[in-house]
Amino acid sequence: MNEVLNTLEPKLIWKYFAEILQIPRPSKKEEKILAYLIDFAKKHQLEYEQDKVGNVLIKAPASAGYEKRKTVVLQSHVDMVCEKNSDTKHDFEKEPIEVFIEDGWVKAKGTTLGADDGIGVAAQLALLADKSIERGAIECLFTVDEETGLTGAFGLEPGFLNGKILLNLDSEDEGELFIGCAGGKDTVITLPYNMEEAKQGDVFYRIDVKGLKGGHSGDDIHKGLGNANKLLTRIVWMAARKFDVRLAQFEGGNLRNAIAREAFALVAVNQESEEALKQLVKKSASEMAYEYAVTEPKLDISIKPILPVKKMVMVVKDQKRLINSLYACPHGVIAWSQRIPDFVETSTNLASVRMESGKAMITTSQRSSVESSKEDIAQMVAACFDLAGAEVKHSNGYPGWAPDPNSEIRAITVEAYRDLFSQEPDVKAIHAGLECGLIGDKYPGMDMISYGPTIKGAHSPDERIQIETVVKFWDLTLEILRRIPEEQ
Repeated sequence: MNEVLNTLEPKLIWKYFAEILQIPRPSKKEEKILAYLIDFAKKHQLEYEQDKVGNVLIKAPASAGYEKRKTVVLQSHVDMVCEKNSDTKHDFEKEPIEVFIEDGWVKAKGTTLGADDGIGVAAQLALLADKSIERGAIECLFTVDEETGLTGAFGLEPGFLNGKILLNLDSEDEGELFIGCAGGKDTVITLPYNMEEAKQGDVFYRIDVKGLKGGHSGDDIHKGLGNANKLLTRIVWMAARKFDVRLAQFEGGNLRNAIAREAFALVAVNQESEEALKQLVKKSASEMAYEYAVTEPKLDISIKPILPVKKMVMVVKDQKRLINSLYACPHGVIAWSQRIPDFVETSTNLASVRMESGKAMITTSQRSSVESSKEDIAQMVAACFDLAGAEVKHSNGYPGWAPDPNSEIRAITVEAYRDLFSQEPDVKAIHAGLECGLIGDKYPGMDMISYGPTIKGAHSPDERIQIETVVKFWDLTLEILRRIPEEQ
């Protein structure tokens, strides 16, 4: 167990977070964490239910004197993004997350931490376990598969929840209260290709783009971070134009909701152009290091010779279709909001590229707080690859969450924050997708707010949680629950 967390406050949250770290919980493979939650409910003699898609709801009655208060739903998701550094050996389906403390932050050793949203789960368990807390009745909703498909929120059915107030514990900036979020959808591309033998005498090289921060494709899309897929495509495109470089393989990125941190390409080049290719990569590395000096100081671009098992390359026309499409594909912020200052309205992420069995599989994701703009950027991406003759499919997507200016829970939370910490919280919408959009769609009239402690680098091995903000997160949650009014 991660004993280092036992020294931290609030003890009960960190106790449960330490237990959660021992339980493998990749998206779509949450059986072990769900079993843990059900065992928790049985151990504490609490009422629980599990729905068809796997969501678990644990209910606790009101404490003495709070029986007439409105019931509050607290919600978090049980799955985590499973990303690791290329030099880290870790099996997310079997091994616990190992952590350490550094400069006031809890961090993982070469992997994602899973504080998104393990810390929300831990807070709910602490609330359910501590019977001395003053509060009305609560319903703790633990949803599945938030990170890769929002399956749990999509699968919620009417009648599963009784409360009309919801606290979403899945935000990542202490001091910020979220009252709205973007909707999103995925655009997935399949581009067939053919291979042929490389020319006699051609030599093979591997080009790597590494050292990027990655990050959340919603929260971090406006920060000017590098996308490994886009940077690598730029190099390969130039190399193909100048030296007739042939592409054997292109792999980059991983998850649809993460900005690509690493990518590599295997290329073949004639011996006469070897040195020129190396110089082009070196020059590109220097130029990109300058371009990203502030946001990506650890950017690492390299080239080295390799001996492939099979000396096969893409046929020229298919290579052009792939590389031109990737180069033309938009990535990043598309539009800023005209209504909310400094708020990203629309964006798209070139998330991952895979080549396997004669098919290039490209995953992109689009987000917008304006439904028509979300559809527009998804169609723009589709059009880019349609020109190359690719097969393009869109996911059903998920709705955004429109801010409610008359929200009661917003007023309660703002006042509680102000009284506790003698400062004004920042009330805003978030460009990332939250399950609130889908929950609000399933439960019209649900009064919702989202908040949490400070988590940086979510969806990447740089993920970390600031210890002091967990105290404020806990204190705010307790104060909100104390202030919930009685049923009218």
